[in-house]
Amino acid sequence: MKKENEVNAVENRIKEAEAAKHTIKDSVFTNLFKEKKYLLQLYKALHPEDTEVTEDALSDITIHNIMTDGIYNDLGFRRGNCLLILVEAQATWTENIIMRSLMYLMTTYQDYFRKTNQNIYKKAKVTFPKPELYVVFTGEKKEHPEYMSLSEEFFDGEECFLDVRVKVLYGSGENDIISQYVTFAKVYDEQRTKHGKTRTAILETIRFCKDKNVLTEYLLEREKEVEAIMLAMYDEEEILLDYIRSEKYEVAKETAVQMLKMGKLSNEEIVQYVPSLTLEDVERIQRELLQSV
Repeated sequence: MKKENEVNAVENRIKEAEAAKHTIKDSVFTNLFKEKKYLLQLYKALHPEDTEVTEDALSDITIHNIMTDGIYNDLGFRRGNCLLILVEAQATWTENIIMRSLMYLMTTYQDYFRKTNQNIYKKAKVTFPKPELYVVFTGEKKEHPEYMSLSEEFFDGEECFLDVRVKVLYGSGENDIISQYVTFAKVYDEQRTKHGKTRTAILETIRFCKDKNVLTEYLLEREKEVEAIMLAMYDEEEILLDYIRSEKYEVAKETAVQMLKMGKLSNEEIVQYVPSLTLEDVERIQRELLQSV
């Protein structure tokens, strides 16, 4: 029973990871905007009117949780002390991004007040940057709303004491960094459909994007790093799947051993009761059991 619980826990980890975010693309997303010159391009795509902004004016405030399963987000940064921008990347449409964005915002503000020595329980009014919440959507969807609203999505548009709006970015079709990332994600989806979760899918994605001037500079500078990021995610999933296969076999083997010891069923009947085992598996387990007597 303990082994079965461990197997179920690992299976759930895989399902949660796949449902929450397409990890490979999101890792590239995070890696891309860790570099200030690409972060600056992102900010300019969001605020083309701000012609005075420099790389030094942007501060990375992404929420990281490396050692725990706590809250974390894809990207957060400040424009000086006047603007706070939080950005998520999603390939699957979910209204829950609104609530996640709200949680990211509150966690970020909590950290901001701590770092600026402000106390929300004192009389003096606190100061903080104006927030902007975004989601970069790379999946397929018939409707393309400009914003996702807490009141609209969860309370049928009724007026409520709290509302949050998240702007959805689909890529404009131009050559800005957001559109390039969306194209990269879609190319990867196409190559994965064609080649499966293989190194070929990764290499073809990189090759196509370089040829079509999609994130070309980034890919030329960090091609091996990007490939390693993407391959590492495959390797991690394969390790987990190998563990599941191994542990499931051990659980089935224990069941077969008990049936063989009872001596009431033939090997063929045991296979019917334990379909994850083949007849050859049962015969091998039987030989091992006889040798151990």
